[in-house]
Amino acid sequence: MTITLAQARSIIDAALAHARAQDAQPLAIIILDAGAHPVAFAREDGASLFRFDIARAKASGALGMGADTRTIATRAASNPAFFQSVVAVTGGQLALSPGGVIIRDLEGRMIGAAGTSGDTGDMDEACAIAGITAAGLTYGAQS
Repeated sequence: MTITLAQARSIIDAALAHARAQDAQPLAIIILDAGAHPVAFAREDGASLFRFDIARAKASGALGMGADTRTIATRAASNPAFFQSVVAVTGGQLALSPGGVIIRDLEGRMIGAAGTSGDTGDMDEACAIAGITAAGLTYGAQS
């Protein structure tokens, strides 16, 4: 099973609504399916040039490493050489900042990832999570 376009668009709409309610900086958000293929993307007016690339690196990194980027960033702090190598060998497909969140269906299966960029990592992550939960899905590491 993988994420649908309707689910992806729902996540994006709710994430951006949450961002506006929190007065966040302009965001970019991408939803990737479980194979890291783009399903949907949005960039708010005023979001800077590299926001798409950063959002995609957060989402693809979460998928590739099997964990949200907050967890990956914590791991990277204690093993920087390994994670710098991962960034290099994947052509930059891993961003070591919160905002890349694994998306799971209600049975706990990984169906994709959201990547958000534009504000602080904490805000990016909060917006992604708000979108995922508003779409009736779950997120994060397998429990």
